[in-house]
Amino acid sequence: MKEFLDAYGNKVELSFKKNAFYQEANHVLVILHYLDVWYLTNHKIRGLEFPGGKVEAGESLIDAAHREVYEETGALIDELLQLGEYRVTDKKGSFVKAVFWGKIKAVDKTNNYYETNGPVEVKGDLLQLRFGQEYSFIMKDEVIQECINYIYKLQNEKNSDKFK
Repeated sequence: MKEFLDAYGNKVELSFKKNAFYQEANHVLVILHYLDVWYLTNHKIRGLEFPGGKVEAGESLIDAAHREVYEETGALIDELLQLGEYRVTDKKGSFVKAVFWGKIKAVDKTNNYYETNGPVEVKGDLLQLRFGQEYSFIMKDEVIQECINYIYKLQNEKNSDKFK
């Protein structure tokens, strides 16, 4: 388990296991990376970030991940792997977000990307690029860094070639 503070000074705990916390995940974050392209969304207020959001009533984490990715980018996910989850604790309480790694099979152009301006493809070293002013604060904390490094580790392991 990794612990650190986010941009607002809130405690963040990251685990690369499912059900790592006493509370259920009620948010999702989906890291989309395929063929050296990172697929982000341009949030109207926060800037560039991976798609994600709240799980709706009666919805599974996987269903929420698919829905949020489609609503914010128009992308359809072919394969989805849960990497783990993280908990953010602030003065009001805490919430848990499940983190997924997804492979895109197709992208639909839509007329509505909800609270975003739609998809953005990013090539290059996202671990460095994410500190640009156009990126959301969410992209700049250790969750993204640790998850990207974990994805690279999975890609390098013998049995993890399913997302290459």
